[in-house]
This record gives sequence, C-alpha cells and structure tokens, in this order.
Amino acid sequence: MGKTMSEKILARAAAVPEASAGDILWVNVDKAMMDDILGPRVEIAEKMAEIKDEVWDKEKVVVISDHYTPPANIKQAEIVKFTREWASNHGVDNYYEFIGPCHQIMAEYGHVRPGAVVLGTDSHTCMGGALGAFATGVGSTEMLGVLITGKTWLRVPETIKVEWTGKMAECIMAKDISLKTIGVIGHAGATYKAVEYTGDTITSLPIDERMAITNMAVEMGAKVGLMAPDGKVVEYLKQRGINDGYTLVNSDADAQYCKTYKFSATDLVPVVACPHEVDNVTEIMNVEGTSIHQAYLGSCTGGRYYDLVAAARILKGKKIARGIRLLVSPASHEIWRQAAADGTLAVLADAGAIVLAPSCGVCVGLHSGILADGEICISSTNRNFIGRMGSKNAGIYLGSPVTVAASAIAGKITDPRRFI
Repeated sequence: MGKTMSEKILARAAAVPEASAGDILWVNVDKAMMDDILGPRVEIAEKMAEIKDEVWDKEKVVVISDHYTPPANIKQAEIVKFTREWASNHGVDNYYEFIGPCHQIMAEYGHVRPGAVVLGTDSHTCMGGALGAFATGVGSTEMLGVLITGKTWLRVPETIKVEWTGKMAECIMAKDISLKTIGVIGHAGATYKAVEYTGDTITSLPIDERMAITNMAVEMGAKVGLMAPDGKVVEYLKQRGINDGYTLVNSDADAQYCKTYKFSATDLVPVVACPHEVDNVTEIMNVEGTSIHQAYLGSCTGGRYYDLVAAARILKGKKIARGIRLLVSPASHEIWRQAAADGTLAVLADAGAIVLAPSCGVCVGLHSGILADGEICISSTNRNFIGRMGSKNAGIYLGSPVTVAASAIAGKITDPRRFI
C-alpha cells in the first residue's frame, strides 16, 4: 500500500521503516520555532530553569519577535526584551525581531525545508507545508519538551486530498482557493488531519501563492497543509543559498486518503469570509456594497510580494475612497525592500495607503491599526474572529489582496473584476 507525504516524513523523523495513519511516533524535530507572544515568557523560561536550563541543539531552535514589534506599550516592550535576552542567554543565534511574521521569516531564512518536521508556537506554522515540510503548531508545554529533548510525540494524521484543476480567471487569487476550500470543508472538517493540495492549479501557482493556501489549513482544524515539493520549491531554496540538506517527499500514486474533494478553478469567482467565522464563505456578489472603514493588506497570509504587486495593479493611478484607511504591512523586511525598490510601495502610497512595518500587529489586534466599535474591515489576513483586530463590536471580512484593493477604492466591499 502506498504512503502519503505525512506518513513518509514522520516515518523518517521517527527512524522507523514505515508509518501509517493513526500510529503514534516519537519523532526527532528538525526545527523548533518560538515567537514572542507564546515563546519563552509563557512558562518555558521558568520550567526550563527547573529542569535543564539549556536547549538540546542551538542551531535547531529559532526565536522570532513579531507580534509585539514594534512595541505599542511598556508591557509589549518588556516582552520583546525578555524574548531577546532569553535567546541570547541560551546561545540561540537564530533570533530575529522587527523583520516580519515568524512563518515568512522561517521560510526566507531557510529554516523550513522539504521533508523536515518543523514545530512552532503559532498555529499558522502549517504554512511551511508549501515547501513540503511537516510543519505544525504546538503549545508551550509541548515546546518545552522539544527544547530539552529535541523530540515529541505525534500521531500520524489521516490525509484529506484536495484537488484543484483548471486555470484561474483574472483577479482570482490563492486566497480565493483557500477560502472556497475552507467554506466547503468547514472550520472543523479537517481536525487533526493532513490536507494535501494537489492538481494542476496548485502546481501552476508561484510559491508566494502556495504559502497563502497552506497557511490557512489550520482554519479547517488541520494538523498540517501539504503540497508536493517541485522545481519551484527547489528554485526558491536555491535563491536562499540552499542547494542540499533536504528531501523531496511526494505521496505515492496509491496512497490512501480518508476523503477527497475536487474543485474547478475555472469556475471560481472572488469569495469572502464574512464575520465572524473563516468558514462563513460566500461569493463576493452576495455582500458587495457593504460599507467598510478599513482595508488591510498584510500578514503572513496576504502580505507577500506577489500580493503587494497584485494590489498595486488595481490601485495604480487611483485613490482610495475618502474616509477609508488602507493599511499595508509587507510580510517581511526583505519583501518591504523589494517592493520599495521597484516602486510597488510608491504606487500603494500614492493611492493613499499607509505603509507599516513588517509585523503581526494589525492582524492580531495588538497595535498599528486596531478597529473601533462598529467598524468594518476587509482584510487579506487569515482570521476574522470576534475581537480579532480590535473591538469585539467590529466586523472583519476576509478576501484576496485584489479584493482588498478594490474595496479600498470603492469604500465598500467590491468585486475586483470591476477594475480589470
């Protein structure tokens, strides 16, 4: 019987001949990532001091301050300071701050590689599956064990196959694919499953777009979101100076899936997730005309270079509606510099956008543009829960970067195809 990507990767990590869905394995972790919000300050520092105040492998631990950067108050500043000092005191050289959301930084700096097991104290760690890694989020207690031993228990998940075929029309983006998939499967429909995205639509996507899809696998409850690594992944790694030290893992043709979903990209239209659930998905024409106060382009889901360029094409030569805030936060410092160098950020700024630092701040409602009572935001981020971006009395719609751009121009939720 053939094996899935998850079964193969976890078997290697556990040093066993083979693994099947349902097996519980003691696996070796290739990279362990902590952020500032759920990192050392959350019981990890205190408990490690009691047990063994050193990490098992300094090269395999990554610490990233991204949620509280730049700090908006003294408490946030103290947390970032504590995180920085903890990394320094424990000899963790892979420490980064003020340069973007952790998942993007993990990929850009070569910490996520095909065939690896990557664990992080953030649920959207599953974004690493776009590079063919078994990447998933864990809690601080689990991370404490990993830091000390370099190992953890994992149950091999069953795999749901999601097949997308056909060519996407203009103004349709990976975010539309992601939201459509989540709307059909539901917010708990893939709980502790691996979701494997396949089909010629997926293979045609650039890495930036693939990351937008695997990033949101957790919004279906999935343990991981996976895509078979191919030549585009190899090229992405080469651009970062990585030419070896990884394994391209693919599912076998006769691998067993617990469920299969098939979608046609040719028939896909722009969609949005309505307040207050990510699976509350509808075609954009059903909510078009809904007034907004803020539009947000950014985060580890919708702030990559491809996203900024796509939004700039819509906004070029236009102005956002009077009274509307368009906030833009590139997904990393590298992306910020690239978009600045080629004029993309200038196009966005000329349209009226406020360009922010690379950060998680707006997405998670910590700083840089939170919502007031009664305000409505259209966002390219990954969650629209009550209170996610500020007031519990605000509403968040999720859409693609071009939907965000079009809506900012109109001052209301708008089909981006109107600007073709």
